[in-house]
Amino acid sequence: MDLLSGTYIFAVLLACVVFQSGAQEKNYTVREEMPENVLIGDLLKDLNLSLIPDKSLTTPMQFKLVYKTGDVPLIRIEEGTGEIFTTGARIDREKLCAGIVLDARCFYEVEVAVLPDEIFRLVKIRFLIEDINDNAPLFPTTVINISIPENSAINSRYSLPAAVDPDIGINGVQNYQLIKSQNVFGLDVVETPEGEKMPQLIVQKELDREEKDTYVMKVKVEDGGFPQRSSTAILQVSVADTNDNRPVFVEKEIEVSIPENAPIGSSVTQLHATDADIGENARIHFYFSNLVSNMAKRLFHLNTTTGLITVKEPLDREESPSHKLLVLATDGGSTPAKAMVLVNVTDINDNVPSIDIRYIVNPTNGTVLLSENAPLNTKIALITVMDKDSEHNGRVTCFTDHEVPFRLRPVFSNQFLLETAAFLDFESTREYAIKLLAADAGKPPLNQSSMLLIKVKDENDNAPVFTQSFISLSVPENNSPGAQLTKISATDADSGRNAEINYLLGFDAPPEFNLDRRTGILTAVKKLDREKQEKYYFTVLAQDNGIPPLMSNATVFVTVLDQNDNSPIFTHNEYNFYVPESLPKHGTVGLITVTDPDYGENSAVTLSVLDVNNQFTIDPQSGVIRPNISFDREKQESYTFYVKAEDGGRVSRSSTAKVTINVVDVNDNKPIFIDPPSNYSFEWVLPSTDPGTVIFKVLAIDNDTGMNAELRYSIVGGNTKGLFMIEQISGNITLKEKCMVSDIGLHRVIVKANDLGQPDSLFNVVNVNLFVNESVPNTTLIYEMVRKSIDSPANQNSETSASSPTTDYVKIMVAIVAGTITVVLVIFITAVVRCRQSPHLKASQKNKQNSEWVTPNPENRQMIMMKKKKKKKKKHPPKNLLLNFVSIEEAKPDDADNERNSVTLDLPIELEDQTMGKYNWGTTPTTFKPDSPDLARHYKSASPQPAFQIQPETPLNSKHHIIQELPLDNTFVGCDSISKCSSSSSDPYSVSECSYPVTTFKTPVSVHTRPPMKEVVRSHTPMKEATTVEIWTHPHPQV
Repeated sequence: MDLLSGTYIFAVLLACVVFQSGAQEKNYTVREEMPENVLIGDLLKDLNLSLIPDKSLTTPMQFKLVYKTGDVPLIRIEEGTGEIFTTGARIDREKLCAGIVLDARCFYEVEVAVLPDEIFRLVKIRFLIEDINDNAPLFPTTVINISIPENSAINSRYSLPAAVDPDIGINGVQNYQLIKSQNVFGLDVVETPEGEKMPQLIVQKELDREEKDTYVMKVKVEDGGFPQRSSTAILQVSVADTNDNRPVFVEKEIEVSIPENAPIGSSVTQLHATDADIGENARIHFYFSNLVSNMAKRLFHLNTTTGLITVKEPLDREESPSHKLLVLATDGGSTPAKAMVLVNVTDINDNVPSIDIRYIVNPTNGTVLLSENAPLNTKIALITVMDKDSEHNGRVTCFTDHEVPFRLRPVFSNQFLLETAAFLDFESTREYAIKLLAADAGKPPLNQSSMLLIKVKDENDNAPVFTQSFISLSVPENNSPGAQLTKISATDADSGRNAEINYLLGFDAPPEFNLDRRTGILTAVKKLDREKQEKYYFTVLAQDNGIPPLMSNATVFVTVLDQNDNSPIFTHNEYNFYVPESLPKHGTVGLITVTDPDYGENSAVTLSVLDVNNQFTIDPQSGVIRPNISFDREKQESYTFYVKAEDGGRVSRSSTAKVTINVVDVNDNKPIFIDPPSNYSFEWVLPSTDPGTVIFKVLAIDNDTGMNAELRYSIVGGNTKGLFMIEQISGNITLKEKCMVSDIGLHRVIVKANDLGQPDSLFNVVNVNLFVNESVPNTTLIYEMVRKSIDSPANQNSETSASSPTTDYVKIMVAIVAGTITVVLVIFITAVVRCRQSPHLKASQKNKQNSEWVTPNPENRQMIMMKKKKKKKKKHPPKNLLLNFVSIEEAKPDDADNERNSVTLDLPIELEDQTMGKYNWGTTPTTFKPDSPDLARHYKSASPQPAFQIQPETPLNSKHHIIQELPLDNTFVGCDSISKCSSSSSDPYSVSECSYPVTTFKTPVSVHTRPPMKEVVRSHTPMKEATTVEIWTHPHPQV
C-alpha cells in the first residue's frame, strides 16, 4: 500500500512539473512494416493527464497531431482519448533512415498539441523504428570473378566481395557458404574491427593452371533474421600466373577535410603504394572497395593508375558530413593492399533557414480567422525553423518584422508557438499580415521569411461614444415650451447593426426635457424657472443595436439664466456666538455667511451692522464680526444686534439677521464661602461623637462656571491636635478620632477652598470654629473665645478649654470607683445619649417625607429668606453678619518661619459692609434643589471655552448654553414642611418666608432645618457643570 501511495504521489508531482514546463517529450518503440490501426501508446495515461479533473476544464481535453500540410503521417491520434495508432502508410526503416550508419538507431518524430489552453502542452513524440528482416543480403554482382595464382600455398586466403544487407543487427549478414567447392577451395568468414563480416576463399589443394585454370562455384550469404533470408552469386576462380609480392600503402589511414563548396576536380588526397615486383606484377591498380557506399563512389573519383582522389560531383555536408573511402591497391596478386581514407566535409553557410508553419487554429483558404474577443495567449500555430548547416551556421532565430499583438514563444530549441500577446481590436486593425523571419548566425547570415495572414472577426465590443461627454447649455428662464436646445450626437466604432445608435434620456432626466430617439435633438417641453431650479444635471444615453446592446452616457448641464428677483438669505435667522471674556478688542468673534440665489452683481452682498452703538463691526465682504469693546461676563453676559445684507442689483434687495454674542466665563473670581457664614461662627460638637461622623459641612461657591467653579477643600491651619479632617470634594469635616477629656474646648480649623480653573487656580480661606463640649453653657463666652482665637497667630495652639458641670461630674464619678455605682452611671449616660439623639432622627425622617417644593421667580432673582423664630429670649450673634472670609498668604520656602509648613493668616474682622468676600446674590441664580441631577458629571470640560450647542430659546442670563438643559419648572427650592411654608402666594414664582422655631437670623440662601444628617442642595444655574451646595444648619442650644 505504501509503495502504491508513493508511486501515485510521484506521478502527481511529475505531472505538476511537466505541466509547469509547457513542453514534453515521449518515446515509443514501433516495428517497421506494422499493419494499420495497431495501438502504439496512450498519451492520456503515459503523460499522467488523467490526474487532471475534468470539471476544472472549460472544454474537454483534446489531442491534436501537428504536422506539415502535404505530409502523410505514419501514425494517427484519437483526439478524445490520446491513443496512438498506425496508419495505412508503410513504415520502412530502410527508407526513413537511408543515410544513417547501419548500426545507428532510426527515429521518427511528430508533435502533438494538448488542448484546451488551461492545460496546453506541446508533446514531442519520438518513435524508435525497430528493424525486421525484410531485406535479403545481396552480393555486389551476381558473378564474382577472382584470380588466384597457381603457386598459392595451401590455406592461402583470398578475399571475396562482401554481401550487403540493409537490415541491421541479427537481421544483417551472418554467414557465408561455398557450394560445389569440389574440395579445392574452402570458405571462411572474418569479422573486421568495424564489425563487418568479410568472406575469404581458402585454397585447400595445390593449384595447377595447366591442369585446370578455372573453377566455377556458388557462394551463398545468409542473414540471422526470422524467417531467414539469403542469396547466392556465381564465383568464378581463375588460376593466374605467379605474383608473389603485393602492393604496400605508404599510409594506411588518412583523414582529410574539404569544404563542401570545393569545386569539381579539386584534389582530395594522393595515395601512394609500392610493389616489390617488377614488370606487370609491379603495376599497381587502385580501386574502391565494394564496401564504399554508392554515394561516396558518386561524389569522389579515384585515379586507378595514380591513386589521386578528386571531387567528382558537388559536395553537400548536409547530405553526408563524412565519407569513408576504403581504397584497394593490387598488382594483380591475390591479396590487395588496403588504405582507409576518411573525408570530412566542412560546413559553409550555404543553406538558408526553413520555416515550417503548422496551424493549431484551422485556417480558411490559408487565412486564420480570430475573434477580437480571443483571450490572451491564444495558440495559433506551431512554427518550426531549421537550418541544415552546422554550429553557428545552423543556429537559427525566429522573429516578426514589426510590432504586432502576437508573439513567438519558444517551446523547443527550434520550435516556437505563435500566440496572442495582447487583446485584439477589430476597430483598430482588422487584419494582420505577419511576416515571420528566420535568420542563422553564419557570416554573412542567411535568412528566410514567410507570411501568415490573420483576420480579426468583429464583435459588438464598442459602446457608442458621444462627441461631447459633457454638454453645457445656457437657457433663459421663461423660455417657450418646445424650443430646441441642441443636437446630441454619438459615434460607434463597430460596423453594421453594431454601429446603429438610438438616443435616450436617462432615468435622472427631469420632465422638462425631451430627446428625439433618432435625431438626438434635445428640447425643453416646459417653461423653466431659475428661482425653482437654476441648474439641471441629467444623463442622456446612446445605445447600439448589437447583441447584446451596448450603451454609453453623457452628462447634460443646463444653466437657467437669472433675473434679480431674490433678496440675500442668511444661513440662520439668528446667530449665537460664544467668546471668552478675555477676548481682546478687535479680535474675531465669528463669521456670518449670507447667500443670494441670484447671479453676478445681483448676488454680490454687502454686510453692515445696525443699531449697536459702534460696539461691534463686521467686514462687509467676509462677514467677520469684531468687537470694539472689552468683555466682562460678570457685567454683561450677552450682546444682541442686527446685521443687514444688501445685494448689488440695479434695484437692490436686502435682509437682516439677529446676532447674539454670549460671553463665556474665564477664571477671574475667587471662591466665596457660604457656610460658615463668618469667621466668628462656631459649631457645637459633642465629646461622645463617634470618629468618622460628619460634624460640619463647609460650603463655598464660585461666580465662574465649569471647571473654574469646581472647588476642592483642604485644611491649611489650626487643628493642632489633628482631631478633624475634611473631605476634598464635599467639604464635610469629620471627627478623626475619639475625643478625650483634654480635647474639650474650642478648636480652630482653617479651611482653604481653591477652584480648578486654568491656567491659574484661585482660592480663599475661612475659619471653622468647633466647640467640643457636652453643652453650650454661655454663648457670649464662646463668641469671645472665638474672637480671641482669631486674634491669635494661626501657628499657635488656638484651642482653649472650658470647664463645665459635666466635666466636674465626670471627674467626681471617676474618683468614686465602685462597681454598682459605675454600672448605674453607664446606664444613665446611655439613656441620656439616646434621648438626645431620638428627636433629631425623627425630624430628619419626617423632613424627607413631608418636604414641599415650589418654583422660584427667575426674573426678580430675589433671595429666599428663612426666618428662624426664637424659642426663648437669648442673646445671639449679630443678625447682620456679612460673609467675611480670611485670605491665606502661603509662606515661601526660604522664609525662616516656615519650619513647620505653617501659614500666616490675615484675618480682617469687619462686620459691616466689607467687600472682601461678599457673595453677590443678585448676579447668580440662587435656586437650589436637593438631590437634583448632577449636570457637572455629564458636561465636564477641560477646555477654558467649551463647545456649545446654539439654542436661541436659552435664557440670556444663563451661565452657558448646554446640550441638555433642565427646564425652569424642574428647578426647585427645598422648604421643610414643619416650618409651615405658605404656598398660596398670588405670584406663582414667589416663595413665602419659612418660619423656624430655633433661630432668628436670615440667611441669603435657601436652607432648611438639618437634623444630624445632611441635605444636599444643588444650584439650578444652567451651566455646563452644575454646582453642588451642601448646607448644614444646626440649631443653637438653649442656655
